[in-house]
Amino acid sequence: MKLSTKGRYAVMAMVDLARHAQSKPVSLSDIAGRQEISLSYLEQLFARLRRAELVKSVRGPGGGYRLARTSSETRVSEIILAVDEPISTTRCTEMGTPGCRTDRSKCLTHDLWEELGNQIHMFLASVTLADVLERRIATRLVEAPTPTGNDSMAAAS
Repeated sequence: MKLSTKGRYAVMAMVDLARHAQSKPVSLSDIAGRQEISLSYLEQLFARLRRAELVKSVRGPGGGYRLARTSSETRVSEIILAVDEPISTTRCTEMGTPGCRTDRSKCLTHDLWEELGNQIHMFLASVTLADVLERRIATRLVEAPTPTGNDSMAAAS
């Protein structure tokens, strides 16, 4: 699984915008310079972000972009989805139909990878721009059973 540059750059740019748009709009050229992202690429991304109503454009001298909502109301998952970046961990064309295999059936691990994608989406939906800015990315530990090496022997007896 890989998140493309569209999703990563859109999130980077939105975090930059949230950080610098306190009193006035921020120009894309300023974001491009600070984040080392191509200006033309940012223009394409911000057109999508504007259509998704995540940013507002301000025209004229001193114009640029502002967040449409506060940083605590803007979720990372919304940004990624706005730039048409679905997070898919399966190779199926659609979730569940048709399947991963050439005979249109699901592979043995399909449900595992599909649920991983769901977990990633839920995590990104739980993180706001404010969380990223304030370095509050929650890490959740999942308690998993630790293999003892004797489990297979106990089951065989």
